[in-house]
Amino acid sequence: MKWGKNSVGWHFGFKLHLIINDCGELLAFKLTQAFVDDRKPVPDMTKDLIGKLFGDRGYISQKLFEELYQRGLELVTKSKKKMKNRLVKLIDKILLRKRAVIESVNDHLKNICQIEHSRHRSPFNFLVNLMAGLAAYTYLPKKPSIDIYPKDLPALPPAIF
Repeated sequence: MKWGKNSVGWHFGFKLHLIINDCGELLAFKLTQAFVDDRKPVPDMTKDLIGKLFGDRGYISQKLFEELYQRGLELVTKSKKKMKNRLVKLIDKILLRKRAVIESVNDHLKNICQIEHSRHRSPFNFLVNLMAGLAAYTYLPKKPSIDIYPKDLPALPPAIF
């Protein structure tokens, strides 16, 4: 293990990378050392996924986008301020605003499932605590989710020609 730096500061430890679906269920997770670039574990974590993957600006990479796109997975991120404007589908813009759900999942993991704990005396205890917290999260009856399916809307009338 080595010292690592992230947006918060210098740490001796790890980062937990998560992929969730719209229902807040864990699809994949990976533990890396603190200094590992956030984009590095993405290809391994998304091996069996297709569709759309939403991430923050830290995941912007043309190489990563192309690699995932070839496998049927579209990476959607907000643009950085100095990037050229690009067309983004309206549904993608709306779903990008719902990215805060992953922060709610992180909050549940830290506060309800108690995975954030800095007093472990061994790496084994750390891993047992982490795995127990992730397992406990999967059994939570109510997870943070995105309601992307419209309900109680009358069917559109057929088009008249």
